[in-house]
Amino acid sequence: MMDWKSAITGFKAYLVLERALSENSIEAYLRDIRKLAQFLTARGENTGPLEVQRNDIQDFISSIYKLGLGERTQARILSGIKAFYKFLLLEDMIDDNPTRLLQGPKLGRKIPAVLSFEEITMMLEAIDLSQPQGHRNRAMLETLYACGLRVSELITLKISQFYHEVEYIKVTGKGDKERIVPMGSEAIKQNLYYMKHYRNELKIQPGQEDFLYLNRRGKSLSRVMVFNIIKDLAAKVGIDKTVSPHTFRHSFATHLVEGGADLRAVQDMLGHESITTTEIYTHIDTKYLRETIMNFHPRNKKPT
Repeated sequence: MMDWKSAITGFKAYLVLERALSENSIEAYLRDIRKLAQFLTARGENTGPLEVQRNDIQDFISSIYKLGLGERTQARILSGIKAFYKFLLLEDMIDDNPTRLLQGPKLGRKIPAVLSFEEITMMLEAIDLSQPQGHRNRAMLETLYACGLRVSELITLKISQFYHEVEYIKVTGKGDKERIVPMGSEAIKQNLYYMKHYRNELKIQPGQEDFLYLNRRGKSLSRVMVFNIIKDLAAKVGIDKTVSPHTFRHSFATHLVEGGADLRAVQDMLGHESITTTEIYTHIDTKYLRETIMNFHPRNKKPT
């Protein structure tokens, strides 16, 4: 059974690496989760973070309402708890999100950061192929962009799931659900080169033989390592955006939708259960259309 301390430590790492939040924002999130843990402990219950039910959180929200906290503070605390349980769900530590049906403030859905094709090309070309891990990093990033993988899917990708002869990979996503994703010729070429000229030279640790991407000690990679590789490359080429492995996934989906790809096909490739999740990528085009209308429609032009 996972305790609160361990769960909060993992959540903090997620906020730093995946969300790239400021120190103040991270501490606010952690305070909110500690409040929930303290509330449950004060009730005399030994409820761990993975055992929390919706009614436990409802009781907690009711208790902070009775303390007289303002609506904005209540909404912020609920937002922090929702983020915490989203993290546990992403990490496959829980099967059902206890905050799923809890009502929060109606906020507009945030459009994810996206890299242009030129920015992605700059990052790929900035990889130092003279370094031992250079070809591995090139293969990984080509795969992230070519297939729109989550970072957890990338680091667990197996050689036995890489069907380069027919140009697709089999991806194990959330809940161990498998999906088939096509892989383009450039990504295939980079992966085959990496396997032949770098991976074959490694002393692979027992039990790691089928993982496609390995570190120099012959073990599978961590999420943190992939994040740092991408962060360093973005800084190297002067990209002034918060760039993470998920940015490549967002860029993959956005570029497909902007190019006219069917939304259902993109949904299947991303492994989204609901198409409403995929529809966020159509908002970018909508924003562009709105800007075009506001700038060029005669009824919107300001008098000179």
